[in-house]
Amino acid sequence: MKSFSKWISAALLCIIASTGFTAEREEKVIYHISDSVNATAALRNAKNHLDQSPKAKIVFVTHGPGVDFLLDGAADKNGNPYDIAVQDLAARKVEFRVCNNTLVGRKIDKSKLLPEASLVPSGVAEVARLQVHEGYAYLKP
Repeated sequence: MKSFSKWISAALLCIIASTGFTAEREEKVIYHISDSVNATAALRNAKNHLDQSPKAKIVFVTHGPGVDFLLDGAADKNGNPYDIAVQDLAARKVEFRVCNNTLVGRKIDKSKLLPEASLVPSGVAEVARLQVHEGYAYLKP
């Protein structure tokens, strides 16, 4: 009887492990911003996302006009500065990555970036890398 109960226990553990009930999978998401017109909504979406899934790993990847909200002094159409929302999200471990190709092409000095932003060589290549090599889900707010 002991060997049968051990067999049942082992079988149940295998079933549980195969269905993913043993541990919650890490939720990793790219917020792809190619136009700062969407930045306010994207920042709000990320806040709401983290409120619902506090352990989610969120990375903003920006390029082209999408980098503008991460520049020092940037504000939305109502004059509200972006830096406060960016700081709040960064405190929650959200990362902000900026395309260096965009900065070079638009002649923007990297010193103009908010301190929470980091450079990547190419924004679109970073999006692809995160999806293919690190298993990130893609969101385009």
